[in-house]
Amino acid sequence: MCDYSLMTVPNRLAANGEELIVHRFQEGSLGLASAFDLRLSLELRSCRPQGWWSKLKEFWNPTPSTIQAVCIPPGSRLLIRDLPPFLQRESGLQKDSGEAVFTQITAEEHKHRDAVCFRNGAVVLLQKLAEGQRVRVLSVSSEEEQQTLPEYSIVMPVR
Repeated sequence: MCDYSLMTVPNRLAANGEELIVHRFQEGSLGLASAFDLRLSLELRSCRPQGWWSKLKEFWNPTPSTIQAVCIPPGSRLLIRDLPPFLQRESGLQKDSGEAVFTQITAEEHKHRDAVCFRNGAVVLLQKLAEGQRVRVLSVSSEEEQQTLPEYSIVMPVR
């Protein structure tokens, strides 16, 4: 649902139709965050004092992030938008957007496991998506739905 690297970040489950953004969290890992939460955070940050003293205090005593990681269950359908050209080549997509199924490629500890599987079978780790990329949740699956999803072969495009 949420990559191991985001376990220290407050999180919640995605909702159908929700707009998400690929975001780099304070821990350094990429994950999905609500577009609304990111906009709100940016607006709040612009209201803070911008002097050098304020920046120095913020550096030594950072404000905890209020941005939650949005977790997606395996089997959920997503529309991935704004695919950069290198990712289009790697995944074999002709357009800058594509429908994908959220999956986990491993159960090993301390390995990134969250990925998206496109219709052509290409699997891309969430960590390979571009920061700022837009994702729309088309449907959040349930345990019963996951059992009826077709099997995808994991094809990792070579760079």
